[in-house]
Amino acid sequence: MKPFILLATRADDAPADAEYEAFLIRTGLRERDLCRVRLESEPMPDIDMDAYSGIMVGGSPFNTSTPEDVKSDTQRRVEAEFTALLDRVVAADFPFLGACYGIGTLARHQGAVIDATYAEEVGAPEITLTAAGLADPLCAGITPTFQAFVAHNDAIFTPPPGAVVLATSQPCPVQMLRMRTNLYATQFHPELDGEAFAHRQAFYADHGYFDPDELPAVQAWTRAQDVSQSWAVLRNFAEHYARD
Repeated sequence: MKPFILLATRADDAPADAEYEAFLIRTGLRERDLCRVRLESEPMPDIDMDAYSGIMVGGSPFNTSTPEDVKSDTQRRVEAEFTALLDRVVAADFPFLGACYGIGTLARHQGAVIDATYAEEVGAPEITLTAAGLADPLCAGITPTFQAFVAHNDAIFTPPPGAVVLATSQPCPVQMLRMRTNLYATQFHPELDGEAFAHRQAFYADHGYFDPDELPAVQAWTRAQDVSQSWAVLRNFAEHYARD
């Protein structure tokens, strides 16, 4: 099988390694089948799409809506590299699944308005599949309503032209979308279970997702949530697009 590639941007080793492990678990892939590139520490390689089954993007400490004049040099480089990659990916309709930061990269590239209107603190809201979502292969096996973990400082306010909204929630109207046929993104985190999310929270307690003094209580609440339905998105992506 041709491997998939995960494009990551987490600077701290512990959450970066945990994110990679979570993607392995939820996709069912082995390490040899999921390559990882840490863009915060190295330039994006020249990705030969003929060599891969698909591209995945994880979360990030970067926010798409951050004003240009306060972005770090690293964030500017990463965004420029994503723009160049997405020029090719969208043109080829190459299998792509972005989670959290990944929805910002894809949606911005396609002309979405992204701001803080629908930002969400740490939570596990009820998410509802649209009619298009119920019929989409990446949502196969998911109940019409389900819970998933969220924590984001910005989100899509106006979807890009041509976007098909696959899942929505009351706090954040665009929780999952598809562009063209093979380009997907989720605002929620389909890779996380309660323990993995609680572990991540310790590294981002001062990023505005919750009151840092409430970290132990937030972690305890997180560990008690059932978000298992959301995991199917990654498993379905890997199974649907794996190719020899």
